[in-house]
Amino acid sequence: MSPPLFLVDELPSGDRFTLAGAEGHHAANVQRLTAGEALLLCDGRGGLARGIVLAAHKGALDLALDPAEHVPPADPSITVVQGIAKGERGELAVQLLTEVGADRIVPWQAARSVARWRDAKPLERWRSTAREAVKQSRRPWLPEVTEARSTRQLALTGTVLVLHEEASEPLSAVALPATGEITLVVGPEGGVAPEELASIGGTPVRLGREVLRTSTAGAAAVSALSVRLGRW
Repeated sequence: MSPPLFLVDELPSGDRFTLAGAEGHHAANVQRLTAGEALLLCDGRGGLARGIVLAAHKGALDLALDPAEHVPPADPSITVVQGIAKGERGELAVQLLTEVGADRIVPWQAARSVARWRDAKPLERWRSTAREAVKQSRRPWLPEVTEARSTRQLALTGTVLVLHEEASEPLSAVALPATGEITLVVGPEGGVAPEELASIGGTPVRLGREVLRTSTAGAAAVSALSVRLGRW
């Protein structure tokens, strides 16, 4: 089993470090790591350092660290414009997108989104979900989760692909760039409205004959792209 990963604001510069705070509490009190066990420290920006527990305290671990390494960002990157979904489906989408490798997530207040964000709490939950999913998947890069945007506020860049159940072109056959950015648009429960499809532009693509939920469609598409791009 791979060592558990913990997020820190900055990787330590020396070969000794005390992991404290919320992450130290989780490592020492929840996961109950003890002397001799290994873990990973990550700054969420590609920096990784392997550590060995020297001693465990209440809410903290003393570590011996190996030299840090840096994992470069993926190229092309994958941005997912995710339609805001009701209940926990949006958070499930963020969890799965993070675990399969999305580099940036844009919450989209689409025309057919049932849920409407009235305050900052839903965005905080999406960002917290992304952090936990990074730790679960041992990812060296924490995906950016932007502020929510309306269709009018979307500024899509790179190769834009729109998941649409009536599209004729499969995702497996569409041309992909060798570098730059791929932007994948995933509609909410009711799908992408016709006027939004016209406004967004890009290439409508389908995954297959099946129609997936908004909470799983993006993750399935990013997985397919990861295979085609050689990430997997």
